[in-house]
Amino acid sequence: MTGQGVRLVLLSITLSVAVAQRTVIETTTGKVRGKVLNLYGRQVVAFLGIPYAEPPIGPLRFKPPQPAKNWTSVFDAFKYGNSCYQIKDTLFPNFTGSEAWNANTPLSEDCLKINVWMPNPPPADKTVMVWIYGGGFWYGTASLDYYDGKTIAAIENVVVVSMNYRVGSLGFLALGHPDAPGNMGLMDQNLALQWVQKNIAFFGGDPQKVTILGESAGSVSVGYHLLSMKSRSLFSRAIMQSGAPNCPWAFITNKEALRRGKAFARAVECPTTVPLAQTIECLRSKPADYIIANEWVTSDPIFRFPHVPVIDGTFITEDPKTSIRRGNFKKCSLLAGAVKDEGTFFLIYGAPGFSKQTESLISRSQFLEGVKMSVPETNSFGVDAIAFQYTDWLKENDGVSNRDALDDVVGDHNVICPLNDFAHAYASFGQAVYKYSFEQRASNLVWPKWMGTPHGYEIEFQFGLPLEPKRNYTRDEANFSRRMMRNWANFARTG
Repeated sequence: MTGQGVRLVLLSITLSVAVAQRTVIETTTGKVRGKVLNLYGRQVVAFLGIPYAEPPIGPLRFKPPQPAKNWTSVFDAFKYGNSCYQIKDTLFPNFTGSEAWNANTPLSEDCLKINVWMPNPPPADKTVMVWIYGGGFWYGTASLDYYDGKTIAAIENVVVVSMNYRVGSLGFLALGHPDAPGNMGLMDQNLALQWVQKNIAFFGGDPQKVTILGESAGSVSVGYHLLSMKSRSLFSRAIMQSGAPNCPWAFITNKEALRRGKAFARAVECPTTVPLAQTIECLRSKPADYIIANEWVTSDPIFRFPHVPVIDGTFITEDPKTSIRRGNFKKCSLLAGAVKDEGTFFLIYGAPGFSKQTESLISRSQFLEGVKMSVPETNSFGVDAIAFQYTDWLKENDGVSNRDALDDVVGDHNVICPLNDFAHAYASFGQAVYKYSFEQRASNLVWPKWMGTPHGYEIEFQFGLPLEPKRNYTRDEANFSRRMMRNWANFARTG
């Protein structure tokens, strides 16, 4: 072998060792080893399933999270952690449209893990984007294909983070007691954001350039972090997609939370006429799968969920509408928006006359019944006023017109109007607010065409799924996805 050949081999070995060394990062709790990914002519190191909290099991069930303890050996962060215990959507068996949102890793209470995607070689002082998933606070997981951070990390040269947080009763049971205060899922997110502040510099991120973003309940969560004094110092900017804390499904009173909590306790055969500490002790003794199988204790209709945020006196200290009106929120730039057809995804889950197997051409009477179901807190006068406002009186009995009108009722009431109110409040207090409306329907979307661009279906574009040839998007969609990633990353970089 020539001297030049030896030098080339040594150089190759040196580079390989250097790359391997970069995959091990020392965090404040221990060393983690990531996996190198080669994509689009670049490298990203994925660190998946890093513990950021102690498992909330046994006496820690229903309690605020505790920081993870230190470990001594290198933690192999090669795969996603467990998904937090949750119900799965089984209404449409073997249908990818709904099942793609179901948890895709084993269910466990030992689920409080964080994921980081780092450009390689490691950057310095790079923008950080922290994703919070949605799911109505009753399901969701950071490991879904939709939320894979590798592509945007590679294309936009940013550090991407996501975390799992508790959902359902295990994350939001609120009994007005220190052992079950409510909002545990939000506190999980807060602890993950604290982890980011302490550790993200080790991954090349700048803790002073952290943007939090989320969709649906994830967007609501972003809003609560903007409102909560506990979170305001942990990030710099925010992106809210299809949700806000003032949405009618995103908050319940303490009285209603206690009513639901006791109904839930009775459903799992725990006493409710004894001191709350005894009720909670009984609830802790029940298997997690039994807990989640019995947690849906409400019969609320469209776009309502059983266990959601409350005023706990620590993380949330007042009604979110009051905070918004008073300007009691973090002052920062905000990007907010929604998709074109926010209501259709929820209409097929119980609105009269709606089905994914048909065109859902509903009658006038079905439209009126749907309006009543969609605004359960409104009296008959309010229902009549809403029906009047949304009726096309030249097409009063037209099935398409009635169907599309009910989509607008559900979308406006539950997403668009509250989010607009939140954004307008921000602007009125002098903050930079950017609004968007997302109307791109993916060419390979499996939901029926009448559903348009449904709730949640901007996410695949912002995370770059159309760039993957195996997913059968068009070239135009890939280019559109690149533009969306650039816009979101540019906002995170500069506001």
